[in-house]
Formats: sequence, structure tokens, C-alpha cells
Amino acid sequence: MTGMVAGCSLPGPGDIPADGVYDPYEASNRRTHAFNRAVDERFLKGTGGGYSRTVPDEVQQGISNFAETVSLPQTVVNQVLQGRLGAASKSTLRFSANVLMGFGGLADVATEMGLPENGTDFGETLSVWGVPEGAYLELPVLGPSTERDAIGRFADLFLDPVSYLVPAPERYIGTAARTLEMVGDRGQYSDTVDSVLYESADSYDQVKLIYMQNRRFELGQEAPGNEIDPTAIDVSGF
Repeated sequence: MTGMVAGCSLPGPGDIPADGVYDPYEASNRRTHAFNRAVDERFLKGTGGGYSRTVPDEVQQGISNFAETVSLPQTVVNQVLQGRLGAASKSTLRFSANVLMGFGGLADVATEMGLPENGTDFGETLSVWGVPEGAYLELPVLGPSTERDAIGRFADLFLDPVSYLVPAPERYIGTAARTLEMVGDRGQYSDTVDSVLYESADSYDQVKLIYMQNRRFELGQEAPGNEIDPTAIDVSGF
């Protein structure tokens, strides 16, 4: 892990373009983007492969609630690693409330109790530790990322206590729920996502800028550009 973190690219003098995103792998990133867009067009374009159209809203919300609940132990681990012990305590209480009183996490009762969602990941943990974001990457199927966040995604696989405490195949139910949640989000924001992917003059640049604005906004950092609202859409699943 230390070697991977040390491998995050750092731009040299004059290497950062006007949009503020270091992208030395643009050629390969664009090939991956073309692949991701083809997958999206084949399986998800429009209503998330029909998921948003055929599955009742109440069921979709329940799946999303469950996906967030089962991810909370991992969130707590990252909050502790970030030194945010107060947030970790609240996330632990949120997990307990939703599991015990929210039908195993299908209902979000914790928010009404003053314990709102406060997600995080190991990419943010690395940021707190001072690791640079590195170069921009577009990952197959997973979509836009940075070198730091790609390492974070990998590390999060090993930071989830559920994966150690729950036997197979039950441990994969959370993964399935998170996948369905992303498909549902794709359908919910279908008009915006379709516009970015299929109507932009350069969908690669648009996805890159939206992702970097959103991610830097989440981390409290200066976002590149100023023409897109960083809270408007999450493109992490492109």
C-alpha cells in the first residue's frame, strides 16, 4: 500500500492545464471512457436499464437505505483513521438505529433522530493524511477517479468489517444493494447524464470536470473551473 501511495503522480512545472486537472494519461483514459460509454449505452441509458421505470420508488429507496446502512461500518473505520472520533460515534449510532429500528436498514430512522448520513472513504482518508490526488484516471466500469481515489477504492475492500464478520454468500448482499443503488441513481438523473454523455461536444472533458469539481468540493478543496455546480450530479458511476 505504501508503494502504491508513493506512486501517485505529481505534475511538474507547467504540467497542469488551464482546467486545473492533471491528466497525463488522457489517451488511455479516453479509450476507457469510450468503453464505459458503450457499456452505459448498451445497458443503462435512459432509465438505468429499466430499473427506475419498473421498480417502485419505495423499493428503490429501501435498497438505497440498506446499501448506505451496510456501508456504515466501513465509514466508521475511515472516520477513525481521519481522527474524526465524534463523526465515528455518530455513524455508529446511526448504524445501530437503522439496523434495530429501521427493519435491518431498509428504513432511515436515524436521520429523523438527528443522525444524518456523513459518508466518507479511504480516498478521503488519504487526503487527510496529505497524500496528493495524483493524476486523473477513468477506470473501466467504475468511471472517473484519481490515482489517490483508485488506491482508496482498493483499500476500502479490506477496511469493511462486514466482509470479515459475515460469511459468504450473505456478505455480498451489501455489494448487490450498492450496485442497484448506483443503477437507480443512473435512472434518477437520466436526463442530465444522457446530456453529458451523448450530447456534449466532448463528453470525456465534461465527465472529468464534473467529477473533479464534485470530488474536490467533497474534500473542501478548490474545484477546477466555475461553470458547473459541483453538487448538481454525481458522475462517479460513469
